[in-house]
Amino acid sequence: MRTEHALADIAAAIGDPARALMLVALLDGRSRSAGELAAAAGVAPQTASTHLARLAAAALIATEKQGRHRYHRLASGEVAEAVEALLGLTDGLASRSRPRSLLGPRDAALRHARTCYDHLAGELAVALADAWQRNGWIAAQPQGWTLTANGGERIARLGVALPDPSRRRPALRPCLDWSERRPHIGGQLGANLLDACLAQGLLRRRRNSRGLDVTDAGARKLREWSRPD
Repeated sequence: MRTEHALADIAAAIGDPARALMLVALLDGRSRSAGELAAAAGVAPQTASTHLARLAAAALIATEKQGRHRYHRLASGEVAEAVEALLGLTDGLASRSRPRSLLGPRDAALRHARTCYDHLAGELAVALADAWQRNGWIAAQPQGWTLTANGGERIARLGVALPDPSRRRPALRPCLDWSERRPHIGGQLGANLLDACLAQGLLRRRRNSRGLDVTDAGARKLREWSRPD
């Protein structure tokens, strides 16, 4: 399939409001049943099955079977990053008619810290990305971001696993943040950062939400992680 045809197919799959709502519901990285996604999209279960088949055909979601049940998730981190970027674009277009409208989610806690599929997003994530660039841990280049040798050493000391070069997923990539309009850390390093924050008790997941709560210990530790080197 030619590139432009593939792009048109993906755009058509996302373009239906119900399917778009399903993709947004999966942005927290969790797998959900067809019934849960039907409720999120406001459609009947039978209709949801048709929409899910369309998303699967466009390689936007993956389906896993456990016993008699099927669970659906986003196909990859790249899909999540594309959906997050499109959310930013829709807010940007809306703000032309509502000049002072709030960008991104209207929940202040969600804007501060949330998941973007399997990595950290929001004000906190962008602040870390900015600090690590200032410290020379991440080098921003025209072709993307790279982890410097010093950055790898310092980040490893924080208890964050370094990217595995044998994996196909990019080690590090900028991901445009929906609410901040600046990039946070995506790729393997972004996922490892979120895992470390959860494992160390710096962040806690909010039930049935992409939102993340910052613990008291996390607030202190994450301030340290954002200080100049």
